[in-house]
Amino acid sequence: MNRIKVAIAEDDFRVADIHEKFLTKFNEIDVVGKSLNGDQTLQILMEKTPDLLILDVYMPDMLGSDLLPIIRERFPRVSIIMITAATDKVFLEKALSYGVENYLIKPVNKERFDEVILEYIKKHSLLTSRQDVDQNYVDLLFGNKKIEKVGRGTGLPKGIDEITLGKVKNALQINNQGLSAEEVGKEIGASRITARRYLEYLSSIKEAKAEVVYGIVGRPERKYYPV
Repeated sequence: MNRIKVAIAEDDFRVADIHEKFLTKFNEIDVVGKSLNGDQTLQILMEKTPDLLILDVYMPDMLGSDLLPIIRERFPRVSIIMITAATDKVFLEKALSYGVENYLIKPVNKERFDEVILEYIKKHSLLTSRQDVDQNYVDLLFGNKKIEKVGRGTGLPKGIDEITLGKVKNALQINNQGLSAEEVGKEIGASRITARRYLEYLSSIKEAKAEVVYGIVGRPERKYYPV
């Protein structure tokens, strides 16, 4: 999967740094710019062409919500996630009308932030994949089949964490021809051994199936498929 370019529009540089720190933990993401106001945001969108914009509402020169129609006119392909202290319903309604991906209220819980970004990564992966468009694809794209929320108290074994598990499941879902542990590791930015651990876990709970595929003589390979 191509790396996702993300820009952050936030007038408080300390908050922007926190969001950048959260984002850089995702191997799929590159933060390509940070802006402190509306003019800088438009400049970054023009120069860096990010895939995703993290947008605040309250900025010194204009409201982020007032930027939405400008962004949609000039940069229609960029996805937007709003993160703001604004709780006025009018901002939320405007965000919805301009196709904002999600809307987070400050202070943002890191787990919730990670969940929203992971969902965006899944959607971006689907949109950039070569998978045939069928109902399953559409359901995944529109969130009708979400990544299950797995957290404390749900019985996850030691060494299996929620975010990495979601990444492995996504990799399998968008590559229905089957993937080896090495290929999954490259997809999620992890080692083959780590990927194998997660794949075997998914196989054990019947959320993936494994088959031995014979390629080069003497080199059978274990491939994993979504269920």
